[in-house]
Amino acid sequence: MSLLALFKLVHKKWFSVIGGSISTGKEANVFYGERDDAPLAIKIYRIQSANFTTMSSYITGDRRFTHVKKSRKDLIFAWTRKEFSNLVRARDAGISVPEPLVWDRNILIMSFLGEGECPFPQIRNVTLVDPVREYETIINAIDTLYKKAELVHGDLSEFNILYGDKPYLIDMGQSVTRDHPRALQFLMRDIRNINRFFQKKCDVKTEYEIFNEVTGLNVAEP
Repeated sequence: MSLLALFKLVHKKWFSVIGGSISTGKEANVFYGERDDAPLAIKIYRIQSANFTTMSSYITGDRRFTHVKKSRKDLIFAWTRKEFSNLVRARDAGISVPEPLVWDRNILIMSFLGEGECPFPQIRNVTLVDPVREYETIINAIDTLYKKAELVHGDLSEFNILYGDKPYLIDMGQSVTRDHPRALQFLMRDIRNINRFFQKKCDVKTEYEIFNEVTGLNVAEP
């Protein structure tokens, strides 16, 4: 299935070179690629070994994907299309994410975030010169994502943020719209993860203060 999709993308000249793996995850592998000497990231979702149950929890309740069949193949294809759509919305809102270029079946082609053929490191592996600035940048990204893109990342942590000249949010296949029944739950979890990572590096706001500023609600801290 992946070979057929790759062949179609090559035939349509979306990429001319595919290199080695630059990231290996539970659901997908990301490979380095090129198109007319421009670097690309080629993400290939695993159809057989991806976590079907976890993916279903993010797809179910998303009004954009109400007609997705429940087979593993159809879910993976929808997940790939979902990540493409989420990246488009995030980028249009001005958030630093990879530029989505095209998707086909279980393959997503994006701009490459890195230098040479080396991807930017995860923020957890970077010594931050100004952690206060980076913390504020990421909290602002959460806020913009919610208010302008009308999305919640849903799995934001130091593992899903790359750091080059600034933080870049990645892995947005699980991101949900604000009207998803678990959107606020996912939002609070994202905020807690970012606070947990930064609290030993700088002063952080309380999770409820951030949550209320982002959502416009008035949830009292227990």
